[in-house]
Amino acid sequence: MSYFAAAVVRDEGGWTAAEVNLRGATDVDEVADRLRDVEPDADLSLLFVEADDAYLVVLRLDEAEDLRVFGSDSAYAEESRLGALLVGDLKGSVTDFDDTEEPRSNATGGDDDNEQPAVDPEADPVGDADLLADLGISAQRLLALCAHEGMLPADVTAEVCQILGCADEVEELRGV
Repeated sequence: MSYFAAAVVRDEGGWTAAEVNLRGATDVDEVADRLRDVEPDADLSLLFVEADDAYLVVLRLDEAEDLRVFGSDSAYAEESRLGALLVGDLKGSVTDFDDTEEPRSNATGGDDDNEQPAVDPEADPVGDADLLADLGISAQRLLALCAHEGMLPADVTAEVCQILGCADEVEELRGV
């Protein structure tokens, strides 16, 4: 299984991005250590792991502490060793959270209450879908992006990074 892992870190100077090699990682804590190594003094560190145009995992560290993880589909844990390492320990689906926010435009350009399901019925997102809420991306929005038909993990990463203001840094890593 192939993957792309992009770290985006924010400090006083703004956002910077770096590709992270996850080969040989033995557990999610080691992946978090590799994320910390990108910029140990960062206020916020995010790692976007895209696998085989099918799965997205987002890891978050605030001031290098308190790891939070979201996975677009629990099936990734069954598909690869890296998937098992990143999302294998996450319990329970995130589709049962209490969404009290007002409907907003989603990736389709419509409202969240249109016929587009909040979550792909074939996917089982796991972890903390609310990990980007304080950055302007609610759990409902993240789930809608992941569920939107035709959206690849790279598209979701690009959309999230556009909202965060670090899209150019991530696209530069891709060589686009």
